[in-house]
Parts: sequence; C-alpha cells; structure tokens
Amino acid sequence: MVTLSDLLPKPLMTNSSERYIMDANIFMQAARKYYSFDFAKPFWDALVNFAHQGRIVSIDKVYNEIMRGNDKLKDWADSDFKEFFHPTHNIIPVVEHYASLVYWVEAEIQFKPLAVKSFLEDENADAWVIAYAKLHKLTLVTSENNSKGEIPIPTVCNEFNIRCIDTFVMLKELNFSF
Repeated sequence: MVTLSDLLPKPLMTNSSERYIMDANIFMQAARKYYSFDFAKPFWDALVNFAHQGRIVSIDKVYNEIMRGNDKLKDWADSDFKEFFHPTHNIIPVVEHYASLVYWVEAEIQFKPLAVKSFLEDENADAWVIAYAKLHKLTLVTSENNSKGEIPIPTVCNEFNIRCIDTFVMLKELNFSF
C-alpha cells in the first residue's frame, strides 16, 4: 500500500547552499553527445553521488521523457538514478506553483498559442521542472536557450526568480573533474 509519505519527495540534505534540479535535455544531450556512457562513466557516477548527497534531483516527468528512449540512458535512469526523480503530480505545493506558471504563460502575449500549448502538454516536463525548482529553491540546470517559437525555460525562470544554468556551470560549481 502506498502512503502519503511514499509520495512526498525526499528531503534534500546538503551541507552546501546550492542544490540543482536537472531538465531532461541535460541527461539526453550528455548521453548522446559529449558524455557518452562508453567513455564518460565518471560523469554518470558523479551524478549519482551528488544525488545521494542531496545536491542533484530531477522529477518524474523527466524520468518519463527519458523512458521514451531506448538506449543506455534509459537503462541508467531506471537502474541507477530512479530514486532521485521526485514526484510532482498530486503534490499540492508543486501543483500550486505549476498553476501559477500556467497562469503567467497563458497571459503572456509574447508567446504564440502553439508554443503555449506545447509548453503545457502533459508529456512536457518543462513547466513541472520549473514549478519544482521554485518550490524547493533549486537551481535549474538546462541546455535550453531563448530559441524562437518556443517558451524557453530560462525566460520562465527569469520571470519567477529561479536561477538557471547549464551543465558545465553546475559541474564547475560542484568541483567535478574527470
């Protein structure tokens, strides 16, 4: 039987003040481009270690995006990182932050209706990652930029006073090295 405490996210315990939440594209681009599992195992091991330290998390929606693939990333996420994908749905404070994002995005005339629809699709983790980052005061790690035709994560983070960085800034701040 699943209890309410099973659904609540594990507390993020850390001695450092900076904690990070990772967007799906961080995992996907690292695995498929610059930190392949074939030669960069220390990177993937470090992510798990930092997660155990309470420095890095992600969310269930990101996990779902990763699970749609059929590669080593899917296997790694399912076997090594699964416990660090925290739940978002039915967690009232996360849903409340998500609702405020929805309200803002829908009211912004700078975003085209198709971009709003895409951003808010149930399969898209972006708004949920931002809501979770806002609730837990996390730095959001993404490789998105302010591209045309979409609602970029950095733009929304800026509006909601959420720090947003890329992989390499995070790794530098975590003092990671091969």
